[in-house]
Amino acid sequence: MATLVAENLTFAYAKKSKPVLNKVSVEIKPGTLTALVGPNGAGKSTLLRILQGQNTPDKGEIKIDGENLYRSRALVALMPQRSSMNWKFPITVEKLVSLGQIKYSKSRSNNPFQIKTLLAYPNSWINKCCELEATMQRVGIASLANRRLDSLSGGQQQRALLAKTLMSPAKIFLLDEPCAALDPPAKEDFLKIVRQLADAGLSLLVSSHDWGDSLNNYDQVIVLDKSVLAVGSPDQIQDKLEAINISSINENNFCD
Repeated sequence: MATLVAENLTFAYAKKSKPVLNKVSVEIKPGTLTALVGPNGAGKSTLLRILQGQNTPDKGEIKIDGENLYRSRALVALMPQRSSMNWKFPITVEKLVSLGQIKYSKSRSNNPFQIKTLLAYPNSWINKCCELEATMQRVGIASLANRRLDSLSGGQQQRALLAKTLMSPAKIFLLDEPCAALDPPAKEDFLKIVRQLADAGLSLLVSSHDWGDSLNNYDQVIVLDKSVLAVGSPDQIQDKLEAINISSINENNFCD
């Protein structure tokens, strides 16, 4: 398993613009489920993209087990927001999930979907199919394999997107607001799944607007508003925030 450590990350989208992140430091340990909470515009999505290597910080560094992020980037996977996907695209759940393994093929020659490879190494295809089935079972969507994307509920879409992300070889998973717009039962089911993934040894950092009892599902909570305001267990965070007098953190800002 892998530990991600980011120190003093500062980032602005333009040289003369105000930083959207300022001296942010986080640590994500193996087998932990961490919540990243904060108001709209706090920099949560930006931080996740930086931790995955999509954006480069202006200052600071990110390491995985002591190695620079860019040498170990395959160990970090980002699950984007559900709203960024075209759910009317005419493919099945199984096809969507399978796209997660294509992305991480090192070359055309060892891509499991290349005809030459299938003929030369048929067991490779069998193993990939087994992995695909196992991943869909892991998140509870094996029975939806042949369903089209546009027929899924919001909760089913989130689980399909999570399954696609889990097809990568990553050990650290960054989930961008996976519970947004989900009804309470669907959110509860999703949190149970990510809790099981963390208990299995994976590292998960989940951004959220939720500021309720569901935070008790997490091992660690990071409160972000361009900089880190507080870090700790759910109980510790509640105590710390009572001493932080900022109007941006209230029930209205952290609703689903």
